[in-house]
Amino acid sequence: MATLQKIRSKGPLLVIVIGLALFAFIAGDAWQVLGPKQSTVAGEVNGKTITAKDFQDLVEEYTDVVKLTTGASSLTEEQNDQLKDEVWQTYVNNQLVSKEAKKMGLTVTDAEIQSILAQGTDPLLQQTPFRNQQTGMFDKDMLNKFLVEYSKMDMTKVPQQYVEQYQSMYKFWKFIEKTLVSTRLAQKYQALIAKSLISNPVEAKNSFEGRVNESQALLAAVPYSSIPDKNVKITDSDLKSMYDKKKEQFRQYAETRDIKYIDVQVTASATDKAAIQKEMNQYTQQLGQSQQDMSAFIRSTGSTVSYKDLFLPKTAFPTDIAAHLDGAAIGAVVGPFFNAPDNTLNTMKVLAKTVAADSIQFRQIQFAKGNGNSTAQADSAFKAIKGGADFASVAKKYGQNGEPNWISSSNYAQAQVDGDNLKYLQAILSTGVNEVKDVVLAQANVILQVVAKKGDKPQYKVAVVKRTVDFSKQTYNNVYNKFSSFMASNPTLDKIKSNAEIAGYKLLDHNDLYSSEHNIGGVTGTREAMRWVFGAKVGAVSPIYECGESNHILVIALTGINKEGYRPWEKVKDQLKAEVLKDKKAQMIMDKMKNFTTFAQYRNMPSAVGDTLKHVTFEAPAYVSSLNSSEPVVGAYTSISAVNKLSKPIKGNAGVLVLQVIGKDRLNEKFNERSEEARLVGLHQQAASRLMNDLYLKGKVKDKRYLFF
Repeated sequence: MATLQKIRSKGPLLVIVIGLALFAFIAGDAWQVLGPKQSTVAGEVNGKTITAKDFQDLVEEYTDVVKLTTGASSLTEEQNDQLKDEVWQTYVNNQLVSKEAKKMGLTVTDAEIQSILAQGTDPLLQQTPFRNQQTGMFDKDMLNKFLVEYSKMDMTKVPQQYVEQYQSMYKFWKFIEKTLVSTRLAQKYQALIAKSLISNPVEAKNSFEGRVNESQALLAAVPYSSIPDKNVKITDSDLKSMYDKKKEQFRQYAETRDIKYIDVQVTASATDKAAIQKEMNQYTQQLGQSQQDMSAFIRSTGSTVSYKDLFLPKTAFPTDIAAHLDGAAIGAVVGPFFNAPDNTLNTMKVLAKTVAADSIQFRQIQFAKGNGNSTAQADSAFKAIKGGADFASVAKKYGQNGEPNWISSSNYAQAQVDGDNLKYLQAILSTGVNEVKDVVLAQANVILQVVAKKGDKPQYKVAVVKRTVDFSKQTYNNVYNKFSSFMASNPTLDKIKSNAEIAGYKLLDHNDLYSSEHNIGGVTGTREAMRWVFGAKVGAVSPIYECGESNHILVIALTGINKEGYRPWEKVKDQLKAEVLKDKKAQMIMDKMKNFTTFAQYRNMPSAVGDTLKHVTFEAPAYVSSLNSSEPVVGAYTSISAVNKLSKPIKGNAGVLVLQVIGKDRLNEKFNERSEEARLVGLHQQAASRLMNDLYLKGKVKDKRYLFF
């Protein structure tokens, strides 16, 4: 147990260790229970399936890691979605790499992992609490000591809170260990691929020349924008021909859906607002009166901000409340006032102000009630310390180490604090430096000593009534019934298109909806709607979905299915048209130039722009400010052109270009074959990392998570 205490007091995951679960904050949204769908496939990589249950296990494993490293007790829906995506991507990458590595005979041995631990420099290791306090570096000895203690621990003789802490830390380490192996395997695979793209002296020399040889050139260009689109005739034959040339650009690697939808957001009616205003006026009046139990009063108001009988810094309060703290007199009531960002009515009363330390270092000895005569033991320890006995020595006598921990307002500002939690915190905050107290709690006696304080700042004791301006049930029913009536009269997509705007509803589009997306139109709680979309037929209209935070009503129509493979040319007409326009305009401009022989003739053309380009190299694409465009062809031409030679018209990205090189320079840099090859190796490694995209396609990845998550 000594190792755990040391880890928690010195590591980055520092939290208050009370031992009585005084700060066992309740976790938020629980992970979805899959029930009878546990054996159903959630995804497939290289023909290997993963069940929804197995994927859920991976998600829960990573969730525990995130909570442990961030100190969070729960995650938001958005964080949960992001976490699931990270888990899925990691799983897919590991499966893809492991298959390729196996074919090549690549493995990661125990000896390699031990070497990584011995070096202690891997970034993953810096995320663990096993770090030396002085150096901040990973400490293998701390890890080994923890693992030995864990292996020898008799779970039946250790307090449950310590068992849970050790088990949590052990699971965290096993995750890090597993991640080290998969990361190392991926690094070895990518390094092998990068080394296969061997840099050689010829490539190095060419690369060097392309970087150090610079040109200066005169440019004359006629922008494509000088010709109106209406003056260019484009046929379907032109578009199809361009499609054949650019077909690979239109390959779709996952099936998507095109939808139209109506999203009705329910908001408070005038009657609802008046009712809430009336309530807030009453609460404001009551807040101005003396309250025997302020915490109970604030709870009775339905405030989203609970009352804590503690001094807290501004950062502990919502920003709209914090903005009034300095200007509010003690005892004065401010409000009600409306805050638009969170749609709330607010009233507040500053009960007291002070300047106090925000961070306090303390140590403690705990005597749990029910384990012998805890009161007598606590009294004996208290007297011994008050009499001059060493705190750590007394703690050791009772099987504890008494090491100090830091606590600040960030540890408790956002948590529900009452009962023993509140009493314990009040004792810490009110105790002077080096003062010793015997704190009597319902579950235990705690001998407490404050060791140090720092970070003095203004702090406030504030009672806040913050109420969301919500719609009533009647308002929701009225909105729902009206929309339901509209849908009953307009059950088809054609009728919805014709009548939605007339009825006051906006019909929205979302093309290329992927199954990996987590919602529709940014509305939360639309998973059932997503499942419908990917199971429906084109032209179908969905049932009415109640979603969001019970404040959105949604209906969807499926307008198209975009299959995996090459998208039909009709679907990419706009992109094709842009390319065809560029080609036809380029030809029209070049036809006007065909008899020109001097730079002045090109420059004097109507709509022509001119520029002098400097420091042009083969390696770096030239940016032409007069065209507001990057033009790689400029570097390619100037690198091979003789000085004063006039180019022929060249089709560029934004116009037809004519170039005349007027000078060439060379950077004062000496060729170093070794360093140049090393630079190219770095570029090759980037290319190797992009190989994952090819592996993904080859692996025929199927993501069916939308069915369950």
